[in-house]
Amino acid sequence: MRVALNNLSVEGILPAPHPNRSGAASSWHAAQWCPTPATPVGEHLRPRGLLATLFLCGTQLFLSTVILSTVFLSTCLITSALGQDTPDYFRQNCISCHTIGGGRLTGPDLKDVTKRQNREWLTNFLLNPRAVIDSGDPYAKKIFEEARNVPMPTPPGITPERAANLLDLIEAESLLEESQFKGLQISTDPFTDLDRARGRDVFRGTQRLEAGGSACISCHSMYGLPALGGGRLGPDLTNVYERLKGRAALSAWLMAPGTETMQPIFKNHPLTAEEIQSLVAYFESTTAEPPADSSRGQVTFLLSGLAGAIVGVFFLDAMWKGRFQSVRRTLVEANTSRGES
Repeated sequence: MRVALNNLSVEGILPAPHPNRSGAASSWHAAQWCPTPATPVGEHLRPRGLLATLFLCGTQLFLSTVILSTVFLSTCLITSALGQDTPDYFRQNCISCHTIGGGRLTGPDLKDVTKRQNREWLTNFLLNPRAVIDSGDPYAKKIFEEARNVPMPTPPGITPERAANLLDLIEAESLLEESQFKGLQISTDPFTDLDRARGRDVFRGTQRLEAGGSACISCHSMYGLPALGGGRLGPDLTNVYERLKGRAALSAWLMAPGTETMQPIFKNHPLTAEEIQSLVAYFESTTAEPPADSSRGQVTFLLSGLAGAIVGVFFLDAMWKGRFQSVRRTLVEANTSRGES
């Protein structure tokens, strides 16, 4: 059935055709509902469309980089323990608590340890220190008490073969007059105000580390930091000097940090003896202070984010407010003129 659009008028949907233009009703309706824009289609959208595209591409690139970096870091942490040679493994996982011929730190000096205990016992202890301590073994209990009740963590990636290689390394190094794992020669000179001030600058990152490592404030908080405080990835270090029982153990830890997050960072960017001395002096000066108030930094961060969001909303509104102006203006003018007629 053929319907003549010229005579079709639906109230509320299509306006009635002009009485003198019945033969051109269809073209009249098309002109009313699909007006020709004043400017070519998309002309007014190009600058803002380009900005939007660049913003989306940048966001996707950033997210992809974060995901790939996380996967890469996880893979490195898993494979580093498995692929390291034994001296490198000892340097990264053992030297923060033990020396070979350099005296006691948190754990005992390992020089001639295979003469104090048999290899089978030592292998079992390396594979699961906590289980041996909890079993009530008298020698393990003695070590635990001498370490001020600080249990030895299970070394990452440890296997029976790795344990055997470590014991072979310790035996070989024990025969030397001076082992490469003797440890850092720590100064016993009293700390000065200059040491503490330099340590504060090193912690905050205002003084760059000589080897190019990350500043402590990136991951740690501390008493007396500015409003935003420090990072939250690592623990608060205000009382770390007391927690690690003094100068020797803390210096050894800083020489070869043993955590999974710090090892990849400082393996190729170690702290110098002067930087360690300064940081230890700074940590010693905050022993009696309370830990940093994390809530203050969180509130400051929240308020800063809220202010940034408000500025962003106004910026986007100013950038996009004219997006559909050329189309909407034509529609409004057409409807207004039709209503007046």
